[in-house]
Amino acid sequence: MRRAVIPFGPQHPVLPEPLQLKLSLKDEVVVEALPALGYVHRGLESLATKRDFHQMVQVCERVCGICSVLHAICYCQGIEEIMGIAVPDRARYLRVIWGELLRLHSHLLWMGLFADSLGFESLFMQLWRIREQVLDIQEATTGNRVISGVIRIGGVCRDIDDAQRGWIQTTLAAVDRAVRQIAPVLREDFTICARTVGKGILSAEKARELGAVGPVLRASGIAQDIRQTGYAAYGELDFNPVIETAGDCHARCMVRLGEIHQSIDLIGQALARLPQGAIRNPVHGKPTGETVMRVEQPRGEVLYYLRADGGKTLARMHIRTPTFANVPVLIDLLPGLGLADVPVVVLSIDPCISCLER
Repeated sequence: MRRAVIPFGPQHPVLPEPLQLKLSLKDEVVVEALPALGYVHRGLESLATKRDFHQMVQVCERVCGICSVLHAICYCQGIEEIMGIAVPDRARYLRVIWGELLRLHSHLLWMGLFADSLGFESLFMQLWRIREQVLDIQEATTGNRVISGVIRIGGVCRDIDDAQRGWIQTTLAAVDRAVRQIAPVLREDFTICARTVGKGILSAEKARELGAVGPVLRASGIAQDIRQTGYAAYGELDFNPVIETAGDCHARCMVRLGEIHQSIDLIGQALARLPQGAIRNPVHGKPTGETVMRVEQPRGEVLYYLRADGGKTLARMHIRTPTFANVPVLIDLLPGLGLADVPVVVLSIDPCISCLER
């Protein structure tokens, strides 16, 4: 039987990302999947050799709006390590709060899109309605809904006062209750389970072999989370990685659902333990040296390599994003699946092509 080759993307009603997969089919079964990338390449790594290293904080935030704070945190931690800058305790906790708010925003956004891909328009709208409350907190505390612009080398540039602390805790308690009301649908609904359970199974051995990261890795039973290294204030907070063992699309959804509740708990801990003091230390001189810095984004581990030679610009910046690590996993998962399962499996890795191509 001859193979048919069809394109999936870069424009597709289910996938809001400019990713193209060239699918080879026999009947309606995927035999091979080849990615075609490069639709949104912007050359942001090269820009690091042309812009002042302080200006690059804002550029890194714009690698991806959904991961903005965590790109900035990773970059700033790298520069701070090179220059030997100590970050005030209060700023470390504030970074955790804004980083976890971003994780909440990202997971709720993804879950809504995932529900939409399964035909659940009302569930999509409910999840995005809940997400609006998280964006309201980001706007009130940082001044912006998506690109926050609060992370600086040496700390942060905005603070959270006592009145805001109480309001944030009340709002997040409402978010937690709303998500718990919806959770049984995601866990048990017949249609969702039929489309996700047993689809795109990734074993723990294969996950290690292919270098999977983030919820994709943890859904295969591997309790690996870069936050466990204790960067920012994570070393002073109590949490364990959320894991599932089935390794399928449903398990990846359940990991993200668990991480929504975990992020709310971490923000509560950080607000309760928020120390007094300064929010930023001064930065003197220019960086000289090189480092590798890792941070846990909503999609998994992001890695920054930074090299500076004492000038106002960096000599080299390279970013390894979680989508780059998970695309080989996706290509391995698709063969053997039906064509109708492709959108669900693609969305289950939560691809971000803006991060991938920079």
